[in-house]
Amino acid sequence: MFLAVFQQNPIAAVAMLLGFAFGIVLHEAAHAYSAYALGDDTPYRYGRVTLNPASHLDVLGSLMLVMVGFGWGRPVPIEPSKLRGGVLGPVAVALAGPATNLAIVALCAVLIRLPPFQGRLVLFCILGVAFVNALLFIFNLIPIPPLDGAKVIFPFLPRSLNGFVNFMNQYGPVILFGLVLLTFLPGVFSPIGWLLSVARPLLLLFGIPPLFG
Repeated sequence: MFLAVFQQNPIAAVAMLLGFAFGIVLHEAAHAYSAYALGDDTPYRYGRVTLNPASHLDVLGSLMLVMVGFGWGRPVPIEPSKLRGGVLGPVAVALAGPATNLAIVALCAVLIRLPPFQGRLVLFCILGVAFVNALLFIFNLIPIPPLDGAKVIFPFLPRSLNGFVNFMNQYGPVILFGLVLLTFLPGVFSPIGWLLSVARPLLLLFGIPPLFG
């Protein structure tokens, strides 16, 4: 995806890559900082309570991002039993990542209105960061493990759905990977296309013109 976009519009490709780098690093750092603040020192012991990109970016995930437009960061190790707040502790940690991506979108909405950021290249980069973080916000709230949406919703499901929860926890990553693969099959429902359709109104809600279309 990145290589295809780069051939058509190098500036857009660099803006997207910048957006993914910022978004993934700050997303994972938010998980680590929030868990540490709620009493779990596991992220700290693993060196994740930091903004250092090397601590949060995954080598294979970064390569996949460049090659096919789908990537990931290194999951933050969490011990839910150490978190304060009962069931709300892990939920708060899970929400911290997407909330950070949304906060980046809001920050971009402010920056594009300030005179120092009105230059074409700088403005394009800001739009790229906003666009990608809107995608990350929506994508991570999908309730399929291991995404954050599942960690937010599953704790509140009734016990009668424990079988469904166990099934999703076991096969969720395979289901998620299959949905991503559908994006590359012609004439088939595109989950990424759906994300784009949701991201555009989200950006417009903040007064940000979408980077594409």
